[in-house]
Amino acid sequence: MKIVFMGTPDYATEILKEILKSNIEVALLVTQMDKAVGRKQILTPPHIKKWVIENGLDIKISQPKTLRNTDIQEEILSCKPDFIIVAAYGQILPKEILDICPCINLHASILPKYRGASPIQTAILKGEELTGVTAMLMEEGLDSGDILSLRFVKAKGKRVDTLFGEISLAAAKLTIEVLENYDSIKPIKQFDAEATYCAKIRKNNGLFSFEQSALEIYQKYLAYTPWPGIFLQSGLKIKEIKVADAHTTNKETGIIDKIEENSIVVTCKIGLLEVISVQAPSKKEIGSVEYLRGKRLEIGYKLV
Repeated sequence: MKIVFMGTPDYATEILKEILKSNIEVALLVTQMDKAVGRKQILTPPHIKKWVIENGLDIKISQPKTLRNTDIQEEILSCKPDFIIVAAYGQILPKEILDICPCINLHASILPKYRGASPIQTAILKGEELTGVTAMLMEEGLDSGDILSLRFVKAKGKRVDTLFGEISLAAAKLTIEVLENYDSIKPIKQFDAEATYCAKIRKNNGLFSFEQSALEIYQKYLAYTPWPGIFLQSGLKIKEIKVADAHTTNKETGIIDKIEENSIVVTCKIGLLEVISVQAPSKKEIGSVEYLRGKRLEIGYKLV
């Protein structure tokens, strides 16, 4: 069996690792272009390209700016792949590529829920008990193709980086299972009426207010840590928190209610949050108690 693999972040890397353990030949890796990263704008390759190069693997890599040009289409066609496997590639595949051979997408949700760019974060924000990965046949719609198979992963209470890793491993195993059993799988159509969509995460998604409930803030923390993180309007980043109380209604919000040995407790509209560490703009992460000392804040003051 010969495939073309299309993917960009570490999620895709985990799937590629599993494929390379099998007898499946990866004729071509298609990934996004290198990008300038950080304040110094250092040109940085995608995670999957970096991993392939660091491990000295003999896999041809292509990084087209767009898939809507004949060069990349002809390059994929020349590989004569049996399948094209797509995992968080980052561009929509045009019909010219979809028509080459069956294109299978490993989407990090249980479709039709959470189609789009941020399925794992959205599942956490919604407080889902379970999420997972769906192997689906690709068509011109957004994550709307027929379902081939899926795997569930427990989501409740997990940070996005932890859940991301677990879903990556589940997706890797599912990919091999689907490829090896493709001829015997009967695709199932998605029920479009139940579809929900999630947008790409932006930095300002991390902005929060203590006017929200403690549970809402905590779910936001789980979904957006380590990136973009959660932060107040002042720019103060909240680096580590726990829910101290989920039910109490408070007249004032953002008020320092208790100062413990290694944490502080802050009022929310509903509930209390235990804040363990924070990071002021352009500063290092420090314990919340140390931060209060430096700002001369006490019980009854507002956390800013």
